[in-house]
Amino acid sequence: MKKQANPYFTFNGYAREALDFYKRVFDGEVTDIQTFGEADFDTPPEADERIMHARFTKEGLFFMVSDTFPGGASEAGSMISLALELDSEDEINKIYNRLSESGTVHMELQDTFWGATFAKVKDCFGVTWDLNYQKS
Repeated sequence: MKKQANPYFTFNGYAREALDFYKRVFDGEVTDIQTFGEADFDTPPEADERIMHARFTKEGLFFMVSDTFPGGASEAGSMISLALELDSEDEINKIYNRLSESGTVHMELQDTFWGATFAKVKDCFGVTWDLNYQKS
């Protein structure tokens, strides 16, 4: 497993506004913005400008951000997950199986268009985990 779990904030259509706010507050940098419209799968037109993924960095501060898919909701307290970058297929499979055993799978473990194996699971305590293994 990589060195740390990274916070991942989810917003209901206002991720860009939130990123602008955090950029002003922390004097940080926003990078790697990708919209649902740029994704390699069909999306409804109202999703095209929503942020699918972005990174915020400032010395000692790092988090990732996305919008919900149209029709999705983000409630107070459910707007954050922990993103884990894993080192191998074996590791992501093991952690996915253990978390999903008593948790709720939001996205099945699968290969993605960004060259990774990915899954999203809420554990039995209500913590949501974004599991990512970036293939070489």
